[in-house]
Amino acid sequence: MSLDGYQQLSFERHDNGVLLITIDRPDKYNAADEQLHGELARVWRDVSADPRTRVAVVTGAGKAFSAGGDLAMVERMAGDHERVSHMLTEMSDLVYNIINCEKPIVSAINGVAVGAGVVVALLADVAICAEDAKLGDGHVKLGVAAGDHAAIIWPLLAGMAKARYYLLTGEMLTGAEAERLGMVAKALPREQVLEESLRVAQVLATGSQQAIRLTKRALNSWLRAAGPAFDQSAAYEMLCFMGPDVLEGVAALREKREPRFPSAQAE
Repeated sequence: MSLDGYQQLSFERHDNGVLLITIDRPDKYNAADEQLHGELARVWRDVSADPRTRVAVVTGAGKAFSAGGDLAMVERMAGDHERVSHMLTEMSDLVYNIINCEKPIVSAINGVAVGAGVVVALLADVAICAEDAKLGDGHVKLGVAAGDHAAIIWPLLAGMAKARYYLLTGEMLTGAEAERLGMVAKALPREQVLEESLRVAQVLATGSQQAIRLTKRALNSWLRAAGPAFDQSAAYEMLCFMGPDVLEGVAALREKREPRFPSAQAE
């Protein structure tokens, strides 16, 4: 496996085939632009095929895990059919490549996780989160449908009532609350998150590899069964990128104000 082609992910090999992957754009709070989004989508195929890797641990550089999609990327996508079509394919690759990765993945959620960040954080096989980290799917606040992972995993983790609440309102929740809801395996003080994630990775890396991998494959059948709901939601999100609300959503975020979506204005 060659890791030379990655620009915004860094790699560090630990004992027993544990590979630490760091989302490495700290000056932008690891927000995903086109380059990083593409790397996050394809890295799991490389992890799955790499004979030297038994377990992957993914975390963020600096204070954040990943603060969602880069607003400049969102602006470039708005109304651009070619970019939107490419993103539809890539977001599907991101979700399904994590689900289908042969090796177990541990997420060390050291800070805020939104957008593509929360996709990786919550689809990982074991999620360990800082108690004070903020997690959320803010798509509706941007003016687009919650499409890039939410429909496939939030109802399974949190139950339909909580999934509806957080996905329809776009509200954030803390790592402590995420643990209470069953969305992450553990919530710990921030300084303990990476250490505990690497410890869990060593347990997985020194266990029966076939047994662990096949257990993952069987458990992820629940996610594959929800694939049609995800595919539908992803298409809906991309449809919204062709409308006017997303431009107001971006403007409101830049100006740090509440959005006034065209679709919510009185005629």
